[in-house]
Amino acid sequence: MKVTDSRVVYRGSVFSVRRDEISMPDGTTAVREVADHADAVAVVAVDGEGNVLLERQYRHPAGKVLLEIPAGSIEPGEDPEEAVRREMQEETGFLPRTVKRLGGFYSAPGWATEYLYLYLAADLVPSRLMAEDTEEIKLEIVPPDQVPELIRSGEIEDSKTVAGLLLYLSLKNP
Repeated sequence: MKVTDSRVVYRGSVFSVRRDEISMPDGTTAVREVADHADAVAVVAVDGEGNVLLERQYRHPAGKVLLEIPAGSIEPGEDPEEAVRREMQEETGFLPRTVKRLGGFYSAPGWATEYLYLYLAADLVPSRLMAEDTEEIKLEIVPPDQVPELIRSGEIEDSKTVAGLLLYLSLKNP
C-alpha cells in the first residue's frame, strides 16, 4: 500500500492526528486517521523481595483511577533505557541498578504510532522523586502471585500493564 496524501489535521502538546489517503492493492483509495505519539517505555519494576511496584493514578480519558506499571514517553534524543531510569525516578522514587529489555508492542496499531519498549527494572535503590505531580500517584507493592487475580478481577485493566505483567510472569515461570 502506498500513501498518496498525508495531512496533519490536529497538533496538540501530546500527540498529533494526520489524515492519510492510501492507495489499496485493488486500486481503491482508503482514508486512515493516525494519532502520531512519541514512543514510550513501560516498566515491570521488581523490588528485592520479588514484589512488583504498581501505580494507582487517575486517568482522565478512562474517567477513573487505574492500577498500572510505571510508564512514560521517551523524550526526543533519549535512549529507551535512559527513559526507564527517568520514569522510575519521577514516578516511584526508585532508581534501578538493573534494567533489562523484555520486549515491546504497539499500544493501538489500528490508529496510533506509539511503540512501547517493555523493560524489567530490578535492584531498586531509593531516590528522590523528581516529578511535580507525584502526589496523584499512589505506589503499591504487590506480590507476583496476586497479579493474575488482579487481572482476572478487572482490578488491572490497562493493556500495557496486563501485557507487561503477563510477559514478565511467563518469563519468570516458563
